[in-house]
Amino acid sequence: MVTIAFGLNHRHVPLDVLEAVSVSPEGKAKLALDLIEPGLVRGAVVLATCHRLEIYLDAERFHDSFRVVRSAVATHTGADPALLSDRFVPYFDGEATEHLFTVSAGLDSAVLGEHEILGQVRSSWEAAQAEGVCTPSLNLLFRRAVEVGKRVRSETALGRGTASISHAAVELASEVLGRLDGRRLVVLGAGDMGSGIATAAVASGVAGVVVANRSLERAEGLCRQLGGGGSARPVTLDDLDDVLVEADVVISSTGSSRPVLTAERLAEVCARRRGRARLVVVDVAMPRDVDPAARDLDGLHLIDLEDLRAHTDRGLEARSHAVGEARELVRAAIERYEAEQAGRTADPVVAALYRRGEELRQAEWERLGARLERLSERDREVVEALTRSLVAKLLHTPTMALKDSAGTPHGARLAESAAALFDLEP
Repeated sequence: MVTIAFGLNHRHVPLDVLEAVSVSPEGKAKLALDLIEPGLVRGAVVLATCHRLEIYLDAERFHDSFRVVRSAVATHTGADPALLSDRFVPYFDGEATEHLFTVSAGLDSAVLGEHEILGQVRSSWEAAQAEGVCTPSLNLLFRRAVEVGKRVRSETALGRGTASISHAAVELASEVLGRLDGRRLVVLGAGDMGSGIATAAVASGVAGVVVANRSLERAEGLCRQLGGGGSARPVTLDDLDDVLVEADVVISSTGSSRPVLTAERLAEVCARRRGRARLVVVDVAMPRDVDPAARDLDGLHLIDLEDLRAHTDRGLEARSHAVGEARELVRAAIERYEAEQAGRTADPVVAALYRRGEELRQAEWERLGARLERLSERDREVVEALTRSLVAKLLHTPTMALKDSAGTPHGARLAESAAALFDLEP
């Protein structure tokens, strides 16, 4: 197996490109399924977040795999294939392993050490498993990636402080307003991100939280989680405008494919709020929930993911001392994984090769059984030892070649060739 990955993330492309290729949580599994192509792509995992779209493949050929990825992503998102050709960053085999482990550890995030990415890596892996497109090799890769992500968070200080988009959103809103104590907050979206935002806001001392969601049941569920003696109130999106008129802060994180808060809608809200302080709107969704044109409205302060990225960059120094420790954990995890992967690649083929040799030796022994019966017991032992030694010596060179090249593309090709030449079933 060769791991091939293609990625778009916040380090290489602007926000509007990430928005163009945004994949919903529900769409990850469908995209992974559509990436499978017999004889070329055996397995796929799609990691899609507000800051990245990355596709990990168990595949045969690099360039043909990219053709499959470009076509599938363009079909699912409506993005221009030419845009994808120029933007996707490729990772091949060991590079893909290193990149995924680094991502899972929070070392490649817009918020250094962020907590959310580890859960997103896990959920992407589980989605591919549920769809039946996560091969054993990808299973091992993602299992080890999740493990190193957990170790980095538990054994280093990388995740301390502002280590999530949720906390960064609440912190930046607090900076704009001076403080959140006594403020009224609207959380738009009751998913995982909305839950994190609401929890962080309650901890910061807001006077009340309104959770607005398309499904009132989900909004009610989040309000129950927050507790607080009934200070959290659920509403549907139909009641959102009246709630916005009374709010101080709105933090939005829905999974909508188009803006929930258009510039026209927010202009009407601002008109109804005349005489009140500016409404702070923080948009952490991808695609964006808030029309960027709303930034020009009087009475509104819009904060988006680019602003959050700039804000969190200020906190890097506080956690930068832990980066070295985290990278060392990642490096050690990569070495263990590569050794494990090498063993998984070579050992079954080597074992099957020796089984095949012994089967042939036994078959010949049985075929010549009548003649061998005339030999003395001593002579039979000599012939037995001779045939075993001959098989071992014949298989020694291919065995060493398989083990020495295990874990490399060349080793994978050798293993496939040995299996075909000797009719093996590893």
